[in-house]
Amino acid sequence: MVQCEMCGAETSSPKTIKVEGAKLDVCSNCTDFGTEVKQPTASSTSTKYSTSSSGSSSASSSSSSSSSAGATGSSTTGGSSGGRRDMFDDMDELATDYDERVRTAREEKGLSQSDLANELNEKASLIRKIERGDTLPSDRVQSKLERFLDVDLSAEGASADDAEWSGGSSTGSYTLGDVVKRKD
Repeated sequence: MVQCEMCGAETSSPKTIKVEGAKLDVCSNCTDFGTEVKQPTASSTSTKYSTSSSGSSSASSSSSSSSSAGATGSSTTGGSSGGRRDMFDDMDELATDYDERVRTAREEKGLSQSDLANELNEKASLIRKIERGDTLPSDRVQSKLERFLDVDLSAEGASADDAEWSGGSSTGSYTLGDVVKRKD
């Protein structure tokens, strides 16, 4: 018996759902709180944390094609849960070092914070807050910064810190201690 990760009830057949970007194994009563994730049909030697390139690429391509088909035909499907998509799937993640990227790119162009603000038609205080990391840029401001400074602020352009990070155990499972950075 497995415990539901949402309500704590014991269940013999948990279903995997996605709630605000997080995948949870839940009982049948809690499946309505998220979008059901279809489990890829893989060989019996594959595990939940398997990273085989052939299995994961085919699984991701099949799930993305079924998701896009469900999204375009959602009015004809009668609102089935298989066609629903999580809004976090389509969002670009902001790089953790966005503030340093903006500051470095601005300084390379030889601009002050107020000069950059004037060029972008934004307030200088907003540029200061972004460069200090006190505030996240809105999507509109992020695209302005990326265009004008010719810099990538999305997480796909991974920083050196992200490339060096290798947490987790040999089994492939992660704990909170693998991801948290202490402020000591």
